[in-house]
Amino acid sequence: MNATSHLETEQKYDADPDFVMPDFSTRPGWSVDGPELYQLSATYFDTADLQLAAHKVTLRRRTGGTDAAWHLKLPLRPGTRQELHLPLSDGPVPAEMQERVAEFTGGAPLHPIALLETARTVRRLTGPDGTVLAEVADDEVTARRLDHEGGPLRWHEIEVELVSGPSSVLADAGTLLRQAGARPSASASKLGRLLAAT
Repeated sequence: MNATSHLETEQKYDADPDFVMPDFSTRPGWSVDGPELYQLSATYFDTADLQLAAHKVTLRRRTGGTDAAWHLKLPLRPGTRQELHLPLSDGPVPAEMQERVAEFTGGAPLHPIALLETARTVRRLTGPDGTVLAEVADDEVTARRLDHEGGPLRWHEIEVELVSGPSSVLADAGTLLRQAGARPSASASKLGRLLAAT
């Protein structure tokens, strides 16, 4: 079975618990579809010594939302990753995913290291012709390590991901988010944030 692939270009922002999403339709030519609510659950996998995380590679099994699947994210350049999907399956990491990360793991076993539960609210930014330019995900995250003792970590973040719009859409959406009080995230990924804090 061959994985499907696409490029993911996004920006992430931290927000306070009482953050109020700005009205993106104030931007000339933009309309907003949504919101749509999803409950996401993602189990992340790595080696015992976190070789995938060390190479900024993310491997997870996610349920909920519109892209429930095995996900593998490989960094290409700042803000852009190649994302590979395989259909959901139970049991160990699919062989195709294991083969694709072997250069980072050296063949070491992969096991669950973290569980992230996300309450996600999605809004789609559309252009004058109805084309979806970007998606804005408002995420309430509860995360915990599975390979360490300790309680969960909770935070609020916003993701803006390009769909078919130019890169200027990210900049314009980011301006509105910062004006509303959001701050550029210091972490490139949710898992990275959890690992840095535990």
